[in-house]
Amino acid sequence: MELQIQDLISSIRKEGIEAANAEAESIVSDAKKKAEAIVAIAKSEAQQYKDAAEKEIEILRDSAVVSCEQAKRDAVLAFKTEIQGEFEKILAADIRKELSGEGLGKLIRAALAGENVGDYAAEVAEVSDTLKKELADEIKNGLEIRPTKGVQQGFRLASKDGSGYFDCSDEGIMEMLMPYFRIPDFK
Repeated sequence: MELQIQDLISSIRKEGIEAANAEAESIVSDAKKKAEAIVAIAKSEAQQYKDAAEKEIEILRDSAVVSCEQAKRDAVLAFKTEIQGEFEKILAADIRKELSGEGLGKLIRAALAGENVGDYAAEVAEVSDTLKKELADEIKNGLEIRPTKGVQQGFRLASKDGSGYFDCSDEGIMEMLMPYFRIPDFK
């Protein structure tokens, strides 16, 4: 009987160990499956974060490129504006210098070339003795010279019948000449 009890104890032990081993294997198997599922979810989330980060980087890169192009365009426009302003100052100074004294008389005479001077009036800022002397022949032939507030430098050659005028004031000449001094677009 003692032998039977020993066999029974051995049998119970063996079955208990086998059951415990089976239970342990089941627990380990379930844990591995859960771990694999957690790793798969983590990998999926990591890929999503990576994709989102790459997309954001691409957007930021494109934005930086656009900003650089805009800055370049703004710099070129500012440069053009500065140069254009300097051209205008130089041209305006030269025009004002030429539109006074004897130069003014010569310009009026040149504008009247081939015309009946009696049909016109030269409107100037100030009627000076130098201008009267320079245009003495034209005045004898009917040219009228009169001061006007609308002209600071230069002259306006107006038709006496009021049908029109030719603007040779400093501003009018600047307006006519500036298209020839425009700075081309830089690429």
